[in-house]
Amino acid sequence: MADYLIMSADREAAEWKGGRLRVIDDKFLPLYLKRVSDADRWLETRAIDSHRANSRLLKKALRLSERDDISTVLYSHGATITDNYWIKRPGEELSYKDVRFDNNYFAKLALTGSYDSFNKAASGKYTKTPELTNVGSFEKCWKLIGGRWYMYKKASHEELFSELFACRLGQALGMNMAEYYRGDGYIKSLDFTDNAAVNFEPAAAFMGENEDYSDVIEKLKLICPQAINDYIRMIFLDTIIANPDRHTNNFGLLRDIETGELLGLAPNFDNNMALISRGYPSKPGRNDVLIRLFRELTDQYPEYRQILPILTEEIVRDTIDSLHMRVKKNAVTELVMARYELSI
Repeated sequence: MADYLIMSADREAAEWKGGRLRVIDDKFLPLYLKRVSDADRWLETRAIDSHRANSRLLKKALRLSERDDISTVLYSHGATITDNYWIKRPGEELSYKDVRFDNNYFAKLALTGSYDSFNKAASGKYTKTPELTNVGSFEKCWKLIGGRWYMYKKASHEELFSELFACRLGQALGMNMAEYYRGDGYIKSLDFTDNAAVNFEPAAAFMGENEDYSDVIEKLKLICPQAINDYIRMIFLDTIIANPDRHTNNFGLLRDIETGELLGLAPNFDNNMALISRGYPSKPGRNDVLIRLFRELTDQYPEYRQILPILTEEIVRDTIDSLHMRVKKNAVTELVMARYELSI
């Protein structure tokens, strides 16, 4: 069991020593550690998914002798692109500037897993990469372009359409959306923290695995009430685009890096399993699980109905047309409108 300091930029937030957490500055402590006082468990949540094939290739190229989650994260000092938390071990004379990322030599290997990318990465001199803390189950990578980080994620044609449609429809309805772009076999999204100019705190940090809508709302009332409206709109969008994959690691809060204050909900991201990504869903009924859960929520909190945007068939069709992708336009339009009408 390793001992280390938990840092927020160049501030000491806590010390993990002998399996015990000593809080130094609660204002800058990661939210996960406010809920669970176990820094090793927190580190495990920051590790690349070991089930991803390219994850194993990446660790092999880096010649990691220990490949468990904690050792993997410690190799990168626990640093990520989307927050300024990191780990300093005893005797290390390091600053945040030393550990934050300024390139990603291993991007192609993490995204494609090709032999050429593996061979080049394994033969190179670089050892610093944000990929060891790039979480999620899809093959992906970070790329630095023009001084800004972009996430590249592998995607089929249907996944590409679904993610882009969700982004553009949400924008058309005035929602707080992460920005997505189309690639050839991948989807590209802009880092909404602007290289940790704000910290992203996933909902798992304060909810664990509890995705219950009303429980999330009650928690937000306590810690960040200004996030509630965007949260309601997010799950409303999930409902009308048939996104079953909203979980506590793909939404969360933004936090001021100077004060520790919670600012609001992070932009809506990760909709690649929605709509037609797994085939064209059948016509919904009132017993559709997402529709039923959303209606139960608005019955419980009727005051939130007034913040829901109005959707028209014209908006849906214009959104589809704007993407210039081959899909069954009438089927997508009818599906989204039917789900909308059953949800309001």
